[in-house]
Amino acid sequence: MIDLDLRSCELCPRLCRVNREEKPGACGCSARLLAARAALHFGEEPCISGAEGSGTVFFSGCNLHCVFCQNHKISRERYGKALTAARLADIFRELEAKGANNINLVTPTPWVTEIIKALKLHRPNVPVLYNTSGYERVEVLRELEGLVDVWLPDYKYADSALAARFSGAADYPAVARAALREMYRQSGNLTLKEGKVVRGVMIRHLVLPLHLKNSFAVLDDIAALFGTEQYVSLMFQYTPFIKTRFPELNRALTGRERARAEAYFLECGFRNGYIQEADSKGSRFLPDFNLEGI
Repeated sequence: MIDLDLRSCELCPRLCRVNREEKPGACGCSARLLAARAALHFGEEPCISGAEGSGTVFFSGCNLHCVFCQNHKISRERYGKALTAARLADIFRELEAKGANNINLVTPTPWVTEIIKALKLHRPNVPVLYNTSGYERVEVLRELEGLVDVWLPDYKYADSALAARFSGAADYPAVARAALREMYRQSGNLTLKEGKVVRGVMIRHLVLPLHLKNSFAVLDDIAALFGTEQYVSLMFQYTPFIKTRFPELNRALTGRERARAEAYFLECGFRNGYIQEADSKGSRFLPDFNLEGI
């Protein structure tokens, strides 16, 4: 057991120990739970969205600070509305009533304390998904055992220098690998029933322009850690919505980059998962953060 008290926050690997009741932590979040949208979402992998949609709650704030974040309005600007844990539990009920395939918690890390309270008030009758950057403390993940059914982590970087450069987290590779192992310990590889997620882990990787070596190393790590039966989602949706100080990030992937990443994925021998379509870049998969359902 660890202390989830926000008065000396240790929820994420940054261990800022800030009293979030008085000022924002390293994630930029205070103690007030914030979310920007709760609705049926159809932009996830087919086994998650399905025909009915994923009951997705987009939380505000993030502990990783990626310079290229496509959800910057909520992750960096922290746009959202304050909720109580009781209201969040009601949102779970409302999404279930709308026919959601699952309850999908997006960027939950800064809000684990309140999410646990909400899940204890109402344990959904559909799978609960923890949709995360992968920058997680193992000790915190253990507090979620029995409450989360499906883990949907990113594995963004196998390169520490790149993680430091783009996300201010040189320890990301080691931290993410430990987090992935804990998720896998709890739930194993992804299990589907009638084509929909029930339990397990699916690892996502977003391919970045000019950094295929990082993507190759990520895929090598996943194969070494969990084998080629592991579900992996290889994502090509990178779009430069905001201009960064890194020139290579101010363009989309080229066709050659996509082809090389896909070829390496197949060469590694992965048998399960998804390869995103070449035309997936742009805003068509992004939700409107308009406080719907909040």
